[in-house]
Amino acid sequence: MGTTAAEVERDRARLREFVEAHPRLFVLTGAGCSTDSGIPDYRDTNGGWKRPQPVTYQAFMGEKATRQRYWARSLVGWRRFGRAQPNATHRALARLEQQGRIATLLTQNVDGLHQAAGHRNVIDLHGRLDEVRCMGCDARLPRNAFQQALVERNPSWALLDAGDAPDGDADLEGRDFSRFDVPPCPACGGILKPDVVFFGENVPRHRVDAAVTSLNEADAMLVVGSSLMVFSGYRFAAAAAREGKPIAAVNLGKTRADPLLSLKIEQSCAEALSFVS
Repeated sequence: MGTTAAEVERDRARLREFVEAHPRLFVLTGAGCSTDSGIPDYRDTNGGWKRPQPVTYQAFMGEKATRQRYWARSLVGWRRFGRAQPNATHRALARLEQQGRIATLLTQNVDGLHQAAGHRNVIDLHGRLDEVRCMGCDARLPRNAFQQALVERNPSWALLDAGDAPDGDADLEGRDFSRFDVPPCPACGGILKPDVVFFGENVPRHRVDAAVTSLNEADAMLVVGSSLMVFSGYRFAAAAAREGKPIAAVNLGKTRADPLLSLKIEQSCAEALSFVS
């Protein structure tokens, strides 16, 4: 049996009451915030993977073939990912911050769309995809500039079209990546990697510490569009629960923190936050 319009309105009212009752919210967001911007999410409603797991840090750093595959997929996918715009969810959260209701927003996303919507106090837990980092000398360059270098070396790949994947890449299964030419660092010749945290890589300690400090200062936690299946995000819900802070979540489907929640709203993020004016 589907959810009735009255139930939808009731849940939205309960979320509004939660937000208004806790003036210093610590907000954690995930992929569900950005699906309306055309960026796919990772998991189904049961918290399982919709596609093969993302590349690991160890494979990317240790295997030339993995880097070729990654950057080929990224070349194709970046054309749309790099043009993604904030949606109603990002704008609603930015307005809540402007109203003084959100102290800190911690995002698991790497798309920068919260900042593009005007949100100011954002911690990018897993980094940002719009910057590329040398793993040798730590030089940085904009992803758009690296896109130009990729296209110059691999012009035929720039003509391909494929379905979008979550991290700014594209589904190109079955292709031969062995001749894909990955540019080295222009400063030292080292390996270039997107400045995001891969699976198997540690989140930088200063980001975790900043998030923990913000959570400690908050009086409640709101999760928006995340299943919290990855420990790097779930740890904050667990910490909030240990401190007795109420936790609300907006997510379509199961979250790892379901037993810890004071309130759960199973609606799209934009629908649940439509009360924000």
